[in-house]
Amino acid sequence: MTDDIRELSQRKLNFFQTLKAVSWAFFGVRKGKDYRQDIATLNPVHLIIAGALATVVFVGVLIFLARWAVLSAL
Repeated sequence: MTDDIRELSQRKLNFFQTLKAVSWAFFGVRKGKDYRQDIATLNPVHLIIAGALATVVFVGVLIFLARWAVLSAL
């Protein structure tokens, strides 16, 4: 099992491609062919990091919008 994880983490795709795949996943509009290609080629470690970063940015934007809406209502 650990050999499989080690093998998967050795995939050489750039981090920008991973961010692009995570961005499409956030919107929920990814073609099946592209999804299968992502699963076959992306580094799972990069996916976890990119997903965590995207989540932090998303929550930060939501907090900013909520604060802005509350302040503009006053």
